[in-house]
Amino acid sequence: MIQTAQHPRRVLVLGATGYVGGRLVPRLIQAGHAVSVAARSPEKLAVVPWSTEVTIFKVDLDDGEGLVEAMSGVDVVFYLVHSMNSGIVFESRETRCALRVASAAEFAHVNRIIYLGGLHPDSDDLSVHMRSRANVGQVFLDSPVDAFVLQAGIIIGSGSASFEMIRHLATELRWMPAPNWVSNRVEPIAIGDVLYYLVSAVAVTSRVNRSFDIGSGDVLTYAEVMKLFSRIAGLKSRHVFKLPLPAPALSGLWVGLVTPLPFKLTLPLVQSLQEDAVANDHAIDSVIPAPAAGLLTYEQAVELALCRAGETKGAIGANWDVDTGDLSGAADSLPSDPHWAGNQLVEDDRTFVFRDLRAEQLWKIIARIGDDHRRYSRPPSSKLRDLADGFFGGTGPNRDPRLPADLGVADSLACWTIVEMEPASRMLLRAEMEVSGDIWLEFTMTDQPDGCSFRQRAMFNPSGVRGRIYWAAVSSLRRKVFPHMAKNIAKAARRFT
Repeated sequence: MIQTAQHPRRVLVLGATGYVGGRLVPRLIQAGHAVSVAARSPEKLAVVPWSTEVTIFKVDLDDGEGLVEAMSGVDVVFYLVHSMNSGIVFESRETRCALRVASAAEFAHVNRIIYLGGLHPDSDDLSVHMRSRANVGQVFLDSPVDAFVLQAGIIIGSGSASFEMIRHLATELRWMPAPNWVSNRVEPIAIGDVLYYLVSAVAVTSRVNRSFDIGSGDVLTYAEVMKLFSRIAGLKSRHVFKLPLPAPALSGLWVGLVTPLPFKLTLPLVQSLQEDAVANDHAIDSVIPAPAAGLLTYEQAVELALCRAGETKGAIGANWDVDTGDLSGAADSLPSDPHWAGNQLVEDDRTFVFRDLRAEQLWKIIARIGDDHRRYSRPPSSKLRDLADGFFGGTGPNRDPRLPADLGVADSLACWTIVEMEPASRMLLRAEMEVSGDIWLEFTMTDQPDGCSFRQRAMFNPSGVRGRIYWAAVSSLRRKVFPHMAKNIAKAARRFT
């Protein structure tokens, strides 16, 4: 009989700056546990909303520095560390780090290590990535400290590397050539359900020391995963056709080219897709019963991830408010998530300080930008910009400008529409241009004792490969256009007054 207890525990999370760790910590706090976190670069935790509610330790797993101190007095250690690299050096490094943690946990009299690994078949022929995860789990199972090893497939939630790869591939490619791994089977699981199992594992008081497979129960091929995502996201039908080659390295390079995920991530990620990732049994049910409302299906998890991330058409940025009392909130984006998570928003952000101007003076020019917007941004390279616009898509309708006093949200300024506006302070414009993606332009004016701070921010959410090519093609022109715009606006403000 498995015994559980609800009293608070002293918990240490290794890997709190990662995707799962950043979402687990607030749920452990909500459950009443005393939480410590350890990181090689603690400054990365400054942006998370729960940083003041935990004890932070600086720990380097490569040499074990700080480990014993961080584990002192701890009941449960979460090990959520896994590098997305490949090769023999990577695999041996992972094993050495796990051995250091197991040794330090034994020395500090820790009661349990909880580790999240990956679903994999019973086979000796695993990819380096999955073999390393399995080896780390075995290190903990072989140590004197009780180990609770959970093994999950692709985790569905905004910010998850696997989910972001699916999202970007499905969004950017309508016709998707893929190696034969697209026929492999996978059992996805919602991030909220992963966190449910992790938090629940703390309360299990009986000795366990074994691994458990966890999954949603939905078994799909990777091709079906991407097609279903496309339908749920409201995209046109996506077509995935299999190439008669495994080619994991080539496939990883290709994924890195057509998505914003870095190559160092796509290469090992694609390698891990070479085998099925399906739960072998449901032994976890005898230790941790499924949530009362049941596990989320793949479709429910995707819908939640897209909805919670605020990914409605025209949305800018991500919702960073995480409701720590609701596990469904795990689908939200966090400020600690990588830049490629969610909608890929690229930007050109510049701030100037004009000593001789005030916000009101600059505002009068911004409000008239529809009349003279080409003059304000006209550098010598403008003909090249016109050529680029003509190739990738032209400007939208050039509407008549309005007077500053008549402006309001949803009004038009030339080929821009006002999305948000605070007179003499801020204006956010959305471009009505025929390009592959959404473009915004934001102006912010803040009076200071010695002048005015003027922030000019251009943002682009590319749609598909064509959108990414467009942004890259005009990159050198942007570096000339935007400085000219700010300086010419300031020059006009001086002349106007």
